[in-house]
Amino acid sequence: MLEMETTEIAGAPEKKQYNIGHSTYYINRELGMLAFQERVFKESMDARNPLVERIKFLAFVGLNLDEFYMVRVGGLKMQNDAGILKLSIDGKTPAEQLAAIRKTAYQLMKKAIDHLHNDLLPNLAEAGVNILDYDQLITKQKSKADDYFHEIVFPVLTPLAFDPGHPFPHISNLSLNLAVLLQDHQGQRHFARVKVPSSLPRFVPIKRSSGSTKKDGTVPHNHYFVLLDQLIAHHLHTLFPGMEMLEVHPFRVTRNADMTIQELEAADLLEAMEESVRKRRFGAVVNLSVNPDMPDFLLDILIENLRVDPNDVYKLDGPLGLSSLMELQNVDRFDLKYKPFIHNIPSALRLEGTDGTIFAAIRKGDILLHHPYDSFDPIVNFLNSAARDPNVLAIKLTLYRVGRNSPVVKALLRARRDYGKQVAVLVELKARFDEESNIEWAKMLEREGVHVTYGLLGLKTHSKIILVVRKENDHIRRYIHLGTGNYHHVTAKLYEDMGMFTCDEEIGADATDLFNYLTGYSAQREFRKLLVAPINLRKRLEELIHREIQHQEEGKEGHIIFKMNALVDKPIIKMLYKASQAGVKIDLVVRSMCSLKPGIEGLSDNIRVISLLGRFLEHSRIYYFHNAGEEEIYMGSADLMPRNLNNRVEVIFPISDLNLIRRIRDTILKTYLEDCVKAHLMDSEGNFTRLELEDNGKSLAPQEWFIRRAQREMES
Repeated sequence: MLEMETTEIAGAPEKKQYNIGHSTYYINRELGMLAFQERVFKESMDARNPLVERIKFLAFVGLNLDEFYMVRVGGLKMQNDAGILKLSIDGKTPAEQLAAIRKTAYQLMKKAIDHLHNDLLPNLAEAGVNILDYDQLITKQKSKADDYFHEIVFPVLTPLAFDPGHPFPHISNLSLNLAVLLQDHQGQRHFARVKVPSSLPRFVPIKRSSGSTKKDGTVPHNHYFVLLDQLIAHHLHTLFPGMEMLEVHPFRVTRNADMTIQELEAADLLEAMEESVRKRRFGAVVNLSVNPDMPDFLLDILIENLRVDPNDVYKLDGPLGLSSLMELQNVDRFDLKYKPFIHNIPSALRLEGTDGTIFAAIRKGDILLHHPYDSFDPIVNFLNSAARDPNVLAIKLTLYRVGRNSPVVKALLRARRDYGKQVAVLVELKARFDEESNIEWAKMLEREGVHVTYGLLGLKTHSKIILVVRKENDHIRRYIHLGTGNYHHVTAKLYEDMGMFTCDEEIGADATDLFNYLTGYSAQREFRKLLVAPINLRKRLEELIHREIQHQEEGKEGHIIFKMNALVDKPIIKMLYKASQAGVKIDLVVRSMCSLKPGIEGLSDNIRVISLLGRFLEHSRIYYFHNAGEEEIYMGSADLMPRNLNNRVEVIFPISDLNLIRRIRDTILKTYLEDCVKAHLMDSEGNFTRLELEDNGKSLAPQEWFIRRAQREMES
């Protein structure tokens, strides 16, 4: 029974009793992720966003759907094929989820393509950025395009035949291809595949020209592009001389990339990861995208030889692979993009203390960073200062994603190679889709004598922490940076994240214990201030929620504010339902997936869920507890998902400085909660509605407000 009507005392109103563990009160995480992609898509439709940025949001939809199919759909198909009937949080079998995903995702893909053709491309053309079909090119443009094909493209192409003497070629993951039907002079038909090289731009630039003068006196350039696949299709006769071209149709393949590493059987995790990354390219096909005009007999060839379930075929009328639209970010039309801004350096770090070092600045008090409004440079400077400082004895940190040409890794290499520092780095080799980059960095660090470890058996290390050990007079002092985001200099400009410098003694002691736990043999079960998954994080969060329930029952107005990327952990959701039933006010800012249903009378009517999207990817995790006026705030790397709480090493750290607590509460969380520009409000069925502007257009979206605030700080 889902709910029961009971009467507690004579004359009292009837009160519903809820079985809060039942699947009806939870939203499927996969469909929640697709609902998030729908919100990203709406940003591409929002005319208030600059035009090229709207194109970027559509590219994000493509990129996110690629990853969704490679990982989530791939995993569900593996479960379904193996006969595993594990039910989702809302009670669906893998087969039921796959059916629901196909319906929802297919609709989103079609809407995205229609929006590209009917809105974005015409607006781009009007603004002077023209994506042309090959047949639309004028003579001079065709000449330039043809020259590009013969000089650059043709030498790269490798046509592959399919016949009794040539097996069907391997089609790699995320590759765009041309299915070609040819006929020889004897009337014999042949099938061939030509891969569109990913090493070349999808949008081939053709000579630009100046447009008319704008009101501000500038003369923007008109840009012209033709799609590489169209250019190749037009010149296929050069690849198959003497053959008649009958049919040419593009197709795109997405493969299962959900990798499982059997660490117990892997004597060398580094070697095992390298092999696993290679195997990813050969996973089962989970999505075959084609144009609707591909004839059935050609489609049947692909289905049979790629071993594709017909339900995994998606017919889309447009350029396949929306992710390639990201290339248009390189167009030098800054009038069609977000305005750049100068990243702030917090005043405490501009002064750098009385002795001119970052260490002196940190000794004065904890320092908060709010990226990308605050620069990432202080983190790099922290490491470089530690490398140069003769009093620094050791540097330790965790690396999850760092990207290529990383200034963080360069600082570590410099610390070891040039200054002989003791450097220990935990590199997470299983950071999905960054495995190859991380493997390269791990090898390079090891060659320079850095102590490199790869984490704990069966656990990803997702924490973001740097520990610098420094000798000061006759004592040792530990300086720590803790954050919500990766030590990645590129995403630090694109993701919203938070971090803190501190030399708090108890946090420093916890950091030392944490690294011993990660790199050696340690049965550590207690930490002084840090909340560490999978050791004490879940237990402590549940205790903190329960404390708010107790305060509420004592008439002390319980209040919880959580900001995170995802909320899908059932035990935590059940605790939040109980808190709501007790009367605790709960505000949730959830960027993507939320399996909790807000607004159900008697169950979750004290819970409000909003989602925000904008110029930057909201990525910070903040956990606020009113605590009867003795407010506590925690931040860190963990979302409220089973994988974060059970299967990863995560670190959540407390904010102790009262000024920082007030800043996070009043300047950051309050700004998000009062947003009426970018916020989407979630209802009890999991639907999101954009909140309407209520004050004649004077409000600023939170991200824009934070930018302006950072600029004022820089000028002060």
